[in-house]
Amino acid sequence: MIRSLCLLAALLWTLPVAAQAVEEATIMSLSADLAAGRTSSEATVRALLKRVAAMDRNGPRLNSIIAHNPDAIAQARTLDTERRAGRIRGPLHGVPILLKDNIEAAGMPTTAGSLALARNAPGRDSPVAAALKAKGAIILGKTNLSEWANFRSERSMSGWSAIGGLTRNPYALDRTTCGSSSGSGAAVAAGFAPGAIGSETNGSIICPASMMGLVGLKPTIGLIPRSHIVPISHSQDTAGPMTRTVRDATILLSALIASDPADPTTVDAMAHARDYAAALDPTAIAKMRIGVLRGGAQPELLARYDAAIAVLKGLGATLVDVKKPPMDGMSAASYDVLQYEFKADLNAYLASTRPDQVESRTLADLIAFNAAHPAQEMPLFGQEIFTLSQAKKGLDDPAYTAAREKSLRLAGAQGIDAMLAADRLDLLMTISYGPAWPSDTVWGDQYEGPSGSTGPAAIAGYPHLTVPMGLVRGLPVGLSFIGAPYQEQRLLDAGYAYEQAAGLKLKPDFRPSVDTGPELEGVIR
Repeated sequence: MIRSLCLLAALLWTLPVAAQAVEEATIMSLSADLAAGRTSSEATVRALLKRVAAMDRNGPRLNSIIAHNPDAIAQARTLDTERRAGRIRGPLHGVPILLKDNIEAAGMPTTAGSLALARNAPGRDSPVAAALKAKGAIILGKTNLSEWANFRSERSMSGWSAIGGLTRNPYALDRTTCGSSSGSGAAVAAGFAPGAIGSETNGSIICPASMMGLVGLKPTIGLIPRSHIVPISHSQDTAGPMTRTVRDATILLSALIASDPADPTTVDAMAHARDYAAALDPTAIAKMRIGVLRGGAQPELLARYDAAIAVLKGLGATLVDVKKPPMDGMSAASYDVLQYEFKADLNAYLASTRPDQVESRTLADLIAFNAAHPAQEMPLFGQEIFTLSQAKKGLDDPAYTAAREKSLRLAGAQGIDAMLAADRLDLLMTISYGPAWPSDTVWGDQYEGPSGSTGPAAIAGYPHLTVPMGLVRGLPVGLSFIGAPYQEQRLLDAGYAYEQAAGLKLKPDFRPSVDTGPELEGVIR
């Protein structure tokens, strides 16, 4: 009997460990499976493409991916060959990653969701795409987005673009994905890739990550180059990772940091470059003083927040209730800044494209293009932000300078900086957003529940991390950590400690609606 048990134990010990299911794999787990030979990059890419074919334009029809990399399988084979030869570029070697379709990558068009850019394929890599490729990542494709990164209409519908259609939330297909990194969030949540790169001007990483159960990091402005990314604002734009775990976000962040002569904000970026994954320290939370921002919210959402607070207290963090200082006029001033910068920055971007591919050479041309194609470009909402931006003068206008000074002061020195300094805090925490609202083709985005967490950090250019906090009636909600410039490691340590202690494993079920189900029988008739 003892001999039989020993033989059984020996057999179990020598059985090969199966690779993690491709739709559940994280960057770290896939990297480990590739290193151990449990799978290959080519097999992974093929499996992901099969899943995308079954679920993105078929099945639940998430509409999350706008273009596929035609060379993805060939690139995977090359990286498998490198691995067999012993050349490993790092944890991203052979790992498929998705890019938001306002970020240029050679071999695929970059459209920002607009038909005006449908043939925009300049054949160049953005620094973001180049960095990923250098680290061995495979760019699987480009993700749908709220057209023009949600900066065309004040009544826009997150997740919709003329090229990609409406991206659907995998947790409830009739609910918003938020945006504008809608496809990046939906694709990672649905298991189409272990990670994606989004971009944010104000909320465009944090909101979709929060509403689809992901980790999202909006880094400090100046860490990641913005060249060859379709712009809104040089003051606020940044790319950033969207992943299933905090550790995966650190891997992507570490890969993307670079200095770019064409982007003056990145002049000191390499001073902050490090292996953020190796530096993760979940015990650091016990020494942190964290400011707790509270506000009115749905009772179930507040219960999730209270539970998160309890987890952090249990980890030894010192939590201090803080009040947000007056920020009257901050959002209006920032909106003014964005309009000025959008006109200037977009005109510069369009001038860098090829005239044989992009006929619209200015914002004025885009306005005319949309007006000439209303059925395709404006069936749901208009372009009033475009027209407001076109009416602005240049960046030498004193009104622009005053608006930038005001918004930056209220968000930074008198906002986040003041809150951190008053109680000697390491960082702030708050609810990221409420649960996803229904997609509404008539009224557009409704932003119900807390929605003010992203503004100050976005306007000031400070780092902001969201991690999953649980579900409210089947819909994900996120917990935000906000800090001073270049304090990404501190935020990531806090988020990682919370993530590990909370132990949440969110998984979408692709239900048509949260407004149906046995628990609602007899309630909704």
